[in-house]
Amino acid sequence: MSEYSVSPAGERFELPQAADYAPELQRLETLVGAARAEGKEIVVVMGVGFVGSVMAAIIADTVDRKTGKPSKFVIGCDLPSPRSYWKVPLLNCGQSPVKAEDPEVDPMIARCVNEKKTLVATYNNDCLKLADCVVVDIQCDYTKHQLGNMCDGGVEMTALEATMRTIGEKIGGNCLVLIETTVAPGTTEFVAWPIMKKAFAKRGIDSAPLLSHSFERVMPGREYVSSIRDFWRVCSGCTPEARDRVVKFLTEVLNTEKFPLTVMDRPIESETTKIVENSYRATTLAFLNEWSIFAERNGVDLIKVINAIRMRPTHSNMIFPGPGIGGYCLPKDGGLGYWAYKHILGFEDGDEVFQLTPTAININDTRGLHVAELTRDALRNMGRYIAGAQVLICGASYRQDVGDTRYSGSEMVVRKLTEMGAEMRIHDPYVDHWYELEQQDTYPAPGHSWSRFFRNQDGLVHSAVEKDLPQAIQGAEAVILAVPHEPYLKLDPDQIVQWAGAPLAVIDCFGILPDDKIRRYFELGCEVKALGRGHIQRIKQEVRDQALARETARTVDPVAHLVPIQSGI
Repeated sequence: MSEYSVSPAGERFELPQAADYAPELQRLETLVGAARAEGKEIVVVMGVGFVGSVMAAIIADTVDRKTGKPSKFVIGCDLPSPRSYWKVPLLNCGQSPVKAEDPEVDPMIARCVNEKKTLVATYNNDCLKLADCVVVDIQCDYTKHQLGNMCDGGVEMTALEATMRTIGEKIGGNCLVLIETTVAPGTTEFVAWPIMKKAFAKRGIDSAPLLSHSFERVMPGREYVSSIRDFWRVCSGCTPEARDRVVKFLTEVLNTEKFPLTVMDRPIESETTKIVENSYRATTLAFLNEWSIFAERNGVDLIKVINAIRMRPTHSNMIFPGPGIGGYCLPKDGGLGYWAYKHILGFEDGDEVFQLTPTAININDTRGLHVAELTRDALRNMGRYIAGAQVLICGASYRQDVGDTRYSGSEMVVRKLTEMGAEMRIHDPYVDHWYELEQQDTYPAPGHSWSRFFRNQDGLVHSAVEKDLPQAIQGAEAVILAVPHEPYLKLDPDQIVQWAGAPLAVIDCFGILPDDKIRRYFELGCEVKALGRGHIQRIKQEVRDQALARETARTVDPVAHLVPIQSGI
């Protein structure tokens, strides 16, 4: 019986059969032979997901700077599994397997596949035998077993280890291998390299594997391609030859003239660079959580405080954390370092050494729970209950103006409110499907969904992301402005109340509402709550006082307010 792989758009692709592998390898050998005859370097990218697919296209788009002709032929390789195979036929048709707001992604992939003929995709890992260089973009996830307890988690090394073993069994002795994945410090030298050495020894290859490391700094959004091609890179090699080879390769592929490479002495240094970089960012964002609570309870607008601080050049990158810190990297990378300290590097005092990083990640992971509390309190102030309330969350992605929902703070808000009995609606102009909800039994992997931390989650598989905001908000009792998408910055309070059909609770998670709009919501009979914006109570009281003054003026003796007429005598 045939098995299928289904794309996010619902396209079904039959998985390859055993008889398909030999013809597929012949196809690749023919293409590689023609490419070699033209002087092209053969590059295999293992894993054509969020990073690998675009990295493969960037490499395939590379030209010789002297001749202007294509200098690389790229084979993107992914598993022939129900979860992953659909990316292969999509790429071979010139379609991107990832949705990107960057207008450069789709044309670049189409150009490399259909016009330049420098990019193909396959499921047959025997393509590794044809490679001059292999780029590894296999996920190395960190799984948390308890919500708000990073230290109880662990790194999933199985897929990466299996990939490195396969690479070691198939590549030539002079093939450069570049691990681009963010990995636990020590992985390249103390896990991947020994695996490859063992495979080489078994094959009778005397030379040391040419293994290197250079992590990506991908940022979703309209600068997706530039965040790979036109950005600073750190690299290293397990041997001097590997280091020289990776420097040469990256110099040919990336814009290193404007964004020079930083070459480290050892892979553990480049690996640690990525972990410290993202742990630092996660920690500075978590730091503002306590001040956000302080501000709410003491009449302070933390948004104004941050803006005032940012006037100082040394503090200009201070960012308000919103309902949580999402994306693929910041929620997990500190955990990679914590885990490696014990399980790769052999130290047992990790809980004493790592104090800030785990705490920061725990704070960021659970910050969205407070948004649920604010929503409950806002409805309570209006004489309503959260159980059974119609609540619209505006923004499913983890950051503004992108469609990436990985580890979004909004997911934590939706799950907690659903647990409390709210009827959730979702709107996001950039997200078509929220797979963390719709496919929570299997996405991102079976048993990994955040749904396991909450009760009453089964109904979320029927979630649908709405695109028509007036329709989505009709009849809503609360609206949560969770992400500062550009369309949400322009929303008019009068229009919102008109669309809703009645005053409603408004929860601002990102400093989206200026004071005049907050005031207007109160004037319209709404209740407003916000993360880190304690001054809202002052605005509410001012509106109440003004309303009371008007009411008092209407009830006093109207004669007492008449202006005397002067007789002129």
